[in-house]
Amino acid sequence: MLNPAHLLFDLQQATEIAQSFAGCLEPELLARSLTDGLVERFNCAFARIWLLESNQTLLRLVASSGMYTHTNGFFGRVPMGAYKVGKIAQNRVSFLSNNLPEEPWVGNREWAIAHQIQGFAGYPLAIGQRVIGVLALFSHHPLEPEFLEVLPTLSTLVTVALSTAIQYQTEKHNWQLAVGHSSSEIPLSDQIAKILSGSRLTLLGTERTLDLSTHYLLLKLAETLNQAAYTRLLYDDQGVSLEITVSNPLPAATDLIDGHLAEIQFLASGLGGQLTTQPLSNQRALQIQLTLPYRQQPSDLRLEIACRASVLQLACTQLARAAGLTPCRDRNAPVLTDQPSTIAGDRKIIWIATTPACPAKIQAKVDLSISPEQLRQVVEVVTQGQTWGIRTSELTERELEILTLLTQGHRDRDIAEHLFISESTVKFHLNNVLAKLQVRTRYQAIYQAIQQGWI
Repeated sequence: MLNPAHLLFDLQQATEIAQSFAGCLEPELLARSLTDGLVERFNCAFARIWLLESNQTLLRLVASSGMYTHTNGFFGRVPMGAYKVGKIAQNRVSFLSNNLPEEPWVGNREWAIAHQIQGFAGYPLAIGQRVIGVLALFSHHPLEPEFLEVLPTLSTLVTVALSTAIQYQTEKHNWQLAVGHSSSEIPLSDQIAKILSGSRLTLLGTERTLDLSTHYLLLKLAETLNQAAYTRLLYDDQGVSLEITVSNPLPAATDLIDGHLAEIQFLASGLGGQLTTQPLSNQRALQIQLTLPYRQQPSDLRLEIACRASVLQLACTQLARAAGLTPCRDRNAPVLTDQPSTIAGDRKIIWIATTPACPAKIQAKVDLSISPEQLRQVVEVVTQGQTWGIRTSELTERELEILTLLTQGHRDRDIAEHLFISESTVKFHLNNVLAKLQVRTRYQAIYQAIQQGWI
């Protein structure tokens, strides 16, 4: 019998894991987001993902989290049909066990017993009859039924995301081979005009060099809508837009939007952009606009994102990618969060201020209006051990201590006894606090100290 509350909690955890890899177009990074999430959120001993190589005969380990993080060991490459992982891929059949040491197929029972491994789940990552990989996880405890209820859905989500990312990387690679180095010498407008030879192209703004992913996606849209009636390419300070008007799109346009355009929209979201469609002239024409921001060159700056709401998690992930940052699950990286529970130890905290108050022990404070460029600056500053967007406390340690006790409901006499000082000394410190903060009442002082994250 499933526990409804437990099931709801596990569904929320799975949703947050899925949001962490939403829009990611790098298969290995995407896979690592899932394995990290399974270890951290579901307390798995370790989790791994293998992807099928192009020769369709070998599975390559691309992500491993938990007890083992290397990907080049004995199981770094597994032939199809070999070991349990290869059989799961070959037969496209999942396998579950809550008594792993007693399974006859386990090659090293002593290892399972020594490391107290009880639970195992292996899922083929497949779309229809096509297998792209295998997910396997191991647990120190029996796998609970609520977790096993949500795991197939999570496997399906990561399969779709991995399939899209692999297809994107393959098409981008083929496109690079096809155009060679000559594409950088040919303006994008000329390339689009050649593809849409039957359409009139208008160029607005000064053309500039774009990163390969942006260039590729704009050309992909042009190739998809090669029967355009009117086309406009716009460069502004924030990004580049390609606007294409298609005449008489119905009913064929419906299939187009559900197919190719849906894929382009997914890819655009991973680049921090968006695809919009708008019917024109009483449904006789359709306007499609792809807008992509100018992207920072990828760097080694990493940022963990841990937001309470899945919508905010997705938005911040896309913002980080638009800033040229690498979203990750790394305790050594700064963390962008709105969850007080994340603040622990020596973590570098970038707090998302969704309410006036912010907690103590944070290194930076940002709001929801922050731009990709600003976020990149914040991460650079925090990584160097500096602060951003927060006022350094003007109060002494004793004054903060007294304010903290006030928030706990203590009276002046109680505070004096607790700190082994006189009641008049308590009043003296509080008067200094009011003067420094330029407020009239203790309540105003407490509010300002909480808002600044001092207490």
